[in-house]
Amino acid sequence: MPWTYLTCVLLALQVASPALAGIKEVWWNLTYVENANPDGLHERRVIGVNGTWPPPPLDITNDDSLIVHAFNSLSRPSTLHHHGMFFNASTWFDGANGVSQCGIPPGQSFDYVVPTNSSGQWGTYWVHAHSLGQYVDGLRAPFLIHPSTEVYSYDAEYTIVLSDWYHDEHSVLIKQFINADNPTGIEPIPDAALMYFAKDGYYLGPISGKKPAPVTSNVGFNENATLPFEPGKTYRLRIVNTGAFAAFFFSIDGHNLRIIEVDGTDVDEHPIDILSVAVAQRYSVLVTARNDTGRNWAIHANMDTAMFDHVPDTLQPNVTSSITYDSSAPLIDLGFVDAYPDFDDTVLVPVVVEPMLPTDRTVELEVSFKTVEDGTNRAMFNNVSYQIPLVPTVLSVLTLGSNATVPTAYGTGGIVLDHLSAVQIIVKNGDTGKHPFHIHGHKVQLVNRAQNYSSTDPTLNPPIVEGQANPMRRDTFQVPAGASIALRLVADNPGAWLFHCHIEWHLESGLAVTFIEAPLEMQQRARTIQAPPYSLSQQCLAQGLPASGNAAGHASTTDLSGGRSRSKRVAHEGVLGA
Repeated sequence: MPWTYLTCVLLALQVASPALAGIKEVWWNLTYVENANPDGLHERRVIGVNGTWPPPPLDITNDDSLIVHAFNSLSRPSTLHHHGMFFNASTWFDGANGVSQCGIPPGQSFDYVVPTNSSGQWGTYWVHAHSLGQYVDGLRAPFLIHPSTEVYSYDAEYTIVLSDWYHDEHSVLIKQFINADNPTGIEPIPDAALMYFAKDGYYLGPISGKKPAPVTSNVGFNENATLPFEPGKTYRLRIVNTGAFAAFFFSIDGHNLRIIEVDGTDVDEHPIDILSVAVAQRYSVLVTARNDTGRNWAIHANMDTAMFDHVPDTLQPNVTSSITYDSSAPLIDLGFVDAYPDFDDTVLVPVVVEPMLPTDRTVELEVSFKTVEDGTNRAMFNNVSYQIPLVPTVLSVLTLGSNATVPTAYGTGGIVLDHLSAVQIIVKNGDTGKHPFHIHGHKVQLVNRAQNYSSTDPTLNPPIVEGQANPMRRDTFQVPAGASIALRLVADNPGAWLFHCHIEWHLESGLAVTFIEAPLEMQQRARTIQAPPYSLSQQCLAQGLPASGNAAGHASTTDLSGGRSRSKRVAHEGVLGA
């Protein structure tokens, strides 16, 4: 076999963990799938894998490394982001378009190496497109990593996938959203909600006797989906919100839920009745089955409609599946819930103790939305709306030499972090809606929440308490209107890492920054530990994009002429995208 880049990477993975080395490879041809109709209301084109939809679940053990061989059969560039993965020393595999790569051009391939055997990670994650809003069109799937020994014992497990669903394609919706005829920035309202299940790397089929739409007939959705339970057994349910906009309130009639994992962090058991799950968040709960089989029970996933401008008469925001003990038994649905509480995740306690980090630098990010000069509504951090660079940030870091430490070289939203600095990030939500924020390349400590960051009342805006024994850690955080959060991390993962709102419409309108972490150390590691694949720069050039220099392709820290303007970005239908 010739000594290709991938050959060298495979050998490096085996050397890094010789006793445990295992490599799981999957081949994903990114394809359009016509006439998908998961909600039973409307046929539409979706983006799937190998001619099928939904894309297959990924299910591996943490002594394996995963390689996804992605071939792009779509008409536009695409990427894959393995949400929550650290990608130590390989930031170019993170899959964020405009940050870690230019995207895979149509008719070309890219191999994503996910080094789960060396990252120390396990738990519940997901994989999704991070380009042109393609995950809104269906390019998304759960991604599970199993450790050799789980913290909790249970008899079986299922994955529960939640998502909002649109009948129009993203390319249509983004033009309506970022438009002078929508100056207040009203987000596209979903047409439906979806709930479906997976187990052992496969989706569960529809309830016997049901006749779902033919293209997705192998998967049970909503009322056509059920989880088989046996009396007295304990089940782990992994809940993943893969949507573009809506948070969900999840509950099971007649059963108690105990949270045991959040975004890949094992936590002490915490009982809960109704679990709020924001976009991109993941939870695992334990559920002990009842001892009687005379009744089946409803599973509820209700969209948080408070996030919508209005609720159309045609929208059914609440979807119901079921737990089945006996297929001949009646289904019990306890119906309407009076109130939906947002969950305070600061009460959770990680199983692995990590004391609160000190801090030597604070980065404050305040959210706002404004109508700008072209009449469109833009999302902003600190009054700056993120614009995707022409040169992916990773390639700028690798080609700017000593100038890689200058934030202005990266265009809008570039924040340079010194190697091993202890950083505190304060996120202030000055908007009237909730926002789920996700950080790439890290799992960070959540050290404070304030209900009203502008208040002088310490009960509404409490000071940060230093010396916390073991604060909660996760990668996606919901911040209510007027509220704030405080996060802490150590800049120990050299690379370029996006921090953004995971509501797709807000990301594409500019609610993002990029942390350029230890750029000189990243250059050194690329020279001495692992270099980026040759295709990384070549796929930029194949699209007529520069592959070196600053955000606009110049060997300068200040000359950003010729970069993407807002008008060009709208013409490209929101080229950032998640």
